[in-house]
Amino acid sequence: MKAEICQFCLRSGILCSKCKAKLSRGEITPLDLEIARLLVSIENKYSILQDVYFHKAVEADGLLAIFVRKGDMNKILSYGGKIIRLLENKTGKAVRILEYNTDERKFLEDLFAPLSILTVNRIWLPDGSVETRVILKGKGGKRVLANVDALKEIAKKVRGTILRIEFAD
Repeated sequence: MKAEICQFCLRSGILCSKCKAKLSRGEITPLDLEIARLLVSIENKYSILQDVYFHKAVEADGLLAIFVRKGDMNKILSYGGKIIRLLENKTGKAVRILEYNTDERKFLEDLFAPLSILTVNRIWLPDGSVETRVILKGKGGKRVLANVDALKEIAKKVRGTILRIEFAD
């Protein structure tokens, strides 16, 4: 597995001076270290992880979003979801795999999967702020998504986007 953190630091558990500097500057977080080490530890069992590039991890309300390079999401989702279940068991959190540096529409589609998005609109409010309204297909969507607030929080942390979620028939 490749990451923002060097392989030596991931495998040894001790940070080199470059990785310590990245941590102190805020380029990587302790959560990034924890998830990257976890992915490296299961890399021998799931060899497809050797080609995956891990960018970062974000946590909100018991939901863990793991960001990987474009095209690597399907590699982690392979093995019939075994990798995801293993990550959920080890972290104790629900896990979402998202692609890093995608356009807004793709980011939202991945975030709200398996629901489909009908439309995405920008709403300009009188106070000058901007919200993004996402209309999802289906009445029962609230039951499908375990925690809409956690997904909104992840969008805010990663993209700085304030979401307004609605469901349509």
